[in-house]
Amino acid sequence: MTASKGILLRDFRPRPLLVTEAHIPERARFPVIDAHNHLFGEMPAPALVEVMDRVGVATWLNVSGNAVLPYVNNTYTIRRVPIDDFLGRYVRPYPKRFACFTMAEFAQWDDACLLTDDDFAERCIATLVDDVRKGACGLKITKELGLRFTDRAGRMLAVDDARLFPVWARAGQLGVPVLMHISDPIGFFLPKDDPTNEHLPVLEEFPGWSFHGACYSKWELLEQRNRLIAAHPKTTFILPHVANLPEDLGVVGRLLDRFANVFIDISARLDELGRQPYSARDFLIRHQDRVLFGVDMPVTPEIYRCHFRFLETRDEYFETPDYVGRWGKSRWRVHGLGLPVKVLEKLYRKNAFRAVPGLPR
Repeated sequence: MTASKGILLRDFRPRPLLVTEAHIPERARFPVIDAHNHLFGEMPAPALVEVMDRVGVATWLNVSGNAVLPYVNNTYTIRRVPIDDFLGRYVRPYPKRFACFTMAEFAQWDDACLLTDDDFAERCIATLVDDVRKGACGLKITKELGLRFTDRAGRMLAVDDARLFPVWARAGQLGVPVLMHISDPIGFFLPKDDPTNEHLPVLEEFPGWSFHGACYSKWELLEQRNRLIAAHPKTTFILPHVANLPEDLGVVGRLLDRFANVFIDISARLDELGRQPYSARDFLIRHQDRVLFGVDMPVTPEIYRCHFRFLETRDEYFETPDYVGRWGKSRWRVHGLGLPVKVLEKLYRKNAFRAVPGLPR
């Protein structure tokens, strides 16, 4: 089908003719804690600090401190490294500017079998305790739990598999939060050849992000996660990417109302929040004590300033970077929220100290 002579509708990407004002903050209103990021490309510490200083990021939290996340075959992978590497090259040379979580024994990719024997939980706890002693201030779990990790019999691990419960309990005893990424956008679980799937262009470029036909549906994964949280009320859980359900803020709000031990972050979801600015603003004001700032993208001044613009201004219909930090790839444009000052301060830094007590002050 063509829109006009020689132009296919699927190639139609109109250039907006709308005229709007731009109010892009050079620096955030308050000193910022980026509470969710990774060393994409292993950016050297001096270059990272230079960007942080330019835009007002006080502390940068690497949530995968004992792993790097290289791209292989157009998707990310996980390669375990000693946590001492990040501590030695970033945390110690720049006191109070960097912090990290550990992935402990969950930092693996080459072998989908996570529970190779009955001692996994004990080994994971031993690594967690050792890494916390060295300076890690949280435990990070990737979406491979529930989607890729199996036991030695080849069975897919459920998120709430009781064999992992000692790990979550120990994190609570240590006083460190568990950052738990479970599932992904709804569209990633829909058929990638469905022309009505709003994530179709993303899945065409990154086919490894499609989970259609996975062992557990998205809704089963979220139910498993919620049962796990209910079983560990003394452990703090941080659910990234707006609890991986920014498409339905009503459900996320009820989740926060139900579980006092849960925080969320907004990382990599400006597009979802920005297309529902009235609902998103009301949601962030109502739950202002439970939301953390995070980017989860390569570090550039432009990416940070886009986040500040979204949170601080009432600018309309502007572009955001895509999931991997590129411009010109966004699925739609967004609208700023113009959050109240007291909400901004909590989101930018105060809530991070409550959720992650080990952060440098």
